[in-house]
Amino acid sequence: MKVISTTKAPAAIGPYSQAIEVNGFVYASGQIPIDPATGQFVEGGIKEQTRQSLTNAQNILKEAGTDLSHVVKTTVYLSDIANFAPMNEVYAEFFSEPYPARSAVAVKDLPKGALVEIEVLAVK
Repeated sequence: MKVISTTKAPAAIGPYSQAIEVNGFVYASGQIPIDPATGQFVEGGIKEQTRQSLTNAQNILKEAGTDLSHVVKTTVYLSDIANFAPMNEVYAEFFSEPYPARSAVAVKDLPKGALVEIEVLAVK
């Protein structure tokens, strides 16, 4: 196992790694919309938060030597399922065919009150 860590994504806020690489796969922890430069949430709503969460994931994958085109599975957690369509609109800006497999669910709460959290699994 290899730990992946970058300052271009938020530091872990608990006892976990930004990502772990093992056997050619990169397992990234869920990313919330924290701007690593400020340590604060990006301003705006679900679209801005989705964009920052995916940018954070993108930066972690870059550190691991891969990118979003190698993502095979994502999981999207939404604080409100009503945000599905605008999240999906931004999500489509980051991925192209063949799209990764995906689960998207609404949950009661997300860390620090985020509107979205996104985790990715990629191959190298």
